[in-house]
Amino acid sequence: MPSPPLVPDDGPIDFPHLQRMTMGDSSLEREVLAMFAAQSSELIEKIVKMPADAAELTHKLKGSAQAVGAFRITEAAEWLETTLRDSSDTAEALMTLTDAVLEARAEIDVLLKRS
Repeated sequence: MPSPPLVPDDGPIDFPHLQRMTMGDSSLEREVLAMFAAQSSELIEKIVKMPADAAELTHKLKGSAQAVGAFRITEAAEWLETTLRDSSDTAEALMTLTDAVLEARAEIDVLLKRS
């Protein structure tokens, strides 16, 4: 049996994963998503402004994204970590990570406005 893709095709947040992590507590889900939305934006800003700390900040963002089920961010952060480690040009990887964060933030914002 083939493995499921790491990044689900149905959106930037894997809600079944988030529900498992929050034990189905919808209030906790909203709280966690709100914190992640704020943190992810702050971390992207810091990654851009503080390149010396980019690897550590990217790793932090990757862990947070994994916890909430934002697997597109997780994969993009892994790519940026690799380019930082290999001293490669990071522009494309950083843009991909930024786009993934913006996409997740947009979905989170819609969800939080509905509740």
